[in-house]
Amino acid sequence: MAEFLEEYRWEPREDRGTLLEGEPAYTGDEHWDVFLAALAEHLSAKDGRGAPPWVETRSLRRFWFPFNTSAARVDAVVHAPAAFRRRGVYVSAHELDVA
Repeated sequence: MAEFLEEYRWEPREDRGTLLEGEPAYTGDEHWDVFLAALAEHLSAKDGRGAPPWVETRSLRRFWFPFNTSAARVDAVVHAPAAFRRRGVYVSAHELDVA
């Protein structure tokens, strides 16, 4: 994930959308499949584009915290990007930052 985010940020803004168009294969874990959809929507929004259509089919019925410590949960509830919150994935925006 970190490698993709780093490469995504190096691409010219006008070319980034093509990296998100194709629906990725399912991972076998619903949580991570929904995480990928939320990430695609989040990155699209940051670049001023609409999300790819495939993201609409992925959401969770129960909340999920990928980084499940007390501090991470509180931080995620307060700072989770909208694309993640609406799908039930609670991850803080800073967890998506890459050095």
